Amino acid sequence: MPDISLTTLALLCIAAAGAGWIDAVVGGGGLIQLPALLVGLPHLPTAYVLGTNKAVAIVGTSAAAVTYTRRTRIDVRTAVKIGVAAAGGSLVGAFFAAGINSAVLRPVIMVVLLVVLASVLLRPAFGSAPAGEPATRQRVLTAILLAGAGIGFYDGLIGPGTGTFLVIALVAILQLDLVEASATTKIVNVCTNLGALAMFGYQGTVLWQLALMMALFNLAGGLVGARMALKRGTGFVRVVLVVVVVSLVIKLAHDQWFA
Repeated sequence: MPDISLTTLALLCIAAAGAGWIDAVVGGGGLIQLPALLVGLPHLPTAYVLGTNKAVAIVGTSAAAVTYTRRTRIDVRTAVKIGVAAAGGSLVGAFFAAGINSAVLRPVIMVVLLVVLASVLLRPAFGSAPAGEPATRQRVLTAILLAGAGIGFYDGLIGPGTGTFLVIALVAILQLDLVEASATTKIVNVCTNLGALAMFGYQGTVLWQLALMMALFNLAGGLVGARMALKRGTGFVRVVLVVVVVSLVIKLAHDQWFA
């Protein structure tokens, strides 16, 4: 592990806890954790930052998935099918991640965030209606290809915002409410993280000691976030989604044009 000051380590652990909480509620914790790693480890190749981020994220996401599975309704079979496709897509994306320059991450993330924000704000009832009838085979197949393989590839290649994009896709395609979509997303996200982490681990681009320390904080944040989302319902999840996306768009825009 490279030399990291105690202050930097503490800030990275705090960022991991916040990312775990946001990931559990609505996804998108990587939009906090990945920039924190990029700032805290500025001289490392991007692949090491991405690999370490995955090793941290999978712990909190797994804990949140278990919490959701125990406390809310989830179509586990559908979630696993999407997750398997997502793991494959993530594995392929991670293979190409070594060629990604960190300088391109900020504008790409900002564009996709604006798309997410527009989707939520232009549809006030988005994700607030109770989940409808079980999804048809055609909708499940669409979810496997788009939410699974497509977003999975993005997760392995870049990563930030994957959970948020999965929530949006699952609400739109499978007509889930936001809480059920968040719960299903955790299972899928565990698969995408696992696929990407397998490739990063094989390539030797994971800082395991740092990841372990940050993972403990990510785990705590994930457990608290999942319990809060289940207790407070879709209205709470929607508010958190909008606040997170707006805040991150502002931050990324500032960094892009004024930093």
